[in-house]
Amino acid sequence: MVAIDKGTAAGVSFALTEEQKELRALAHTFAEREIRPHEAECDAEMRHPADLIAKAHELGLMNLHVPAEYGGLGLSAFDGLLVSEELYWGCSGIGTSITANGLGSGPVLLFGTQEQQARWLPPLIESPILCSFALSEPGAGSDVAALRSTAVRDGDEYVLNGSKTFITNAGHAEWAVVFAKTDPAAGRRGMSAFVVEMGSAGVTIEKHLEKMGQRATDTSAFALTDVRVPVENRLGEEGDGFKIAMATLDFTRPGTAIGAVGVAQAAYEHALEYSKERVTFDLPIAMHQAVGFMVADMATEIQASRLLCWQAAWMLDNGMGREATLYSSFAKRFAADTAMKVTTDAVQVLGGYGYIKEYPVEKLMRDAKLFQIYEGTSQIQRLVIAREIFTPKG
Repeated sequence: MVAIDKGTAAGVSFALTEEQKELRALAHTFAEREIRPHEAECDAEMRHPADLIAKAHELGLMNLHVPAEYGGLGLSAFDGLLVSEELYWGCSGIGTSITANGLGSGPVLLFGTQEQQARWLPPLIESPILCSFALSEPGAGSDVAALRSTAVRDGDEYVLNGSKTFITNAGHAEWAVVFAKTDPAAGRRGMSAFVVEMGSAGVTIEKHLEKMGQRATDTSAFALTDVRVPVENRLGEEGDGFKIAMATLDFTRPGTAIGAVGVAQAAYEHALEYSKERVTFDLPIAMHQAVGFMVADMATEIQASRLLCWQAAWMLDNGMGREATLYSSFAKRFAADTAMKVTTDAVQVLGGYGYIKEYPVEKLMRDAKLFQIYEGTSQIQRLVIAREIFTPKG
């Protein structure tokens, strides 16, 4: 049984360095001046924010973890959280469009050879191109091992066939890491990972999916029909795909969780301001205990979520393996559920105004729901947590 060590993060300072403060301020200013003026429009029109992606790229707010040897900043997982929270505070749909390259490029960063990294990573720094992480299928979401896409070796190539769905930025991506079965009879041990150029013959975008929230992010379904991929595009060995997918999600999970914190923070700020301005029975509603306690709980749960995210990222940066996996799931589960609760309560604080589109909390509530679903549902996080705490180390 894995013990939950209350002192795991001993020695961590909660004081950010001057460089970290500047990085967070840069992201916040961008979110405030560039993202927020366009969030309602992009949501209503389901518009891909290509112009904002380009601006974020120019400022260095994308591809944060690409190493300096390939032209990137090589920032830590922790530093990435400081940027992501602010971008999602601006708008989680636009923020996801900007940050999703972290997930798309994750398998190459973690498992690519030197040659593969030198081929695929520098272009991400040179121009605002997008990449995707193509794991989910119509019949395989939480049950990753059930995916049915296949990759059959044919000389120096693989021939890929199958369907992918719920893939972020797929409709605008230059390339995607696609997971497919090289040995369908071997279950999860038969899964492999390939870098697939989205302009390849046989790759077809089938549908841009219309979502309840985070509508400024392109989420698409695409088909693979006899797509030929060179052997040198395979990441790792045949059968490494499941390991690659899980390790990538472990690395990106705190970044997804901090996005939920950004959304919750935005909803809390709107509810706080409204509760101070709205007067009933001759008092601001903040002075009524029912509302005051609700806002107090928002603030508490947001801060708890943020600290869980920070701790999980610190563990990843310090190579803490299984403990990082556990704490990443703590962070994702708690932050996602907190975002849903806080945004729902924010709508309640605003009452009738919270339910109409003229006020921003309606959108925030719609956006928040997705955090409980993508990159591992809240239920899957509980499964991971239970597995980790009941499975012996070693």
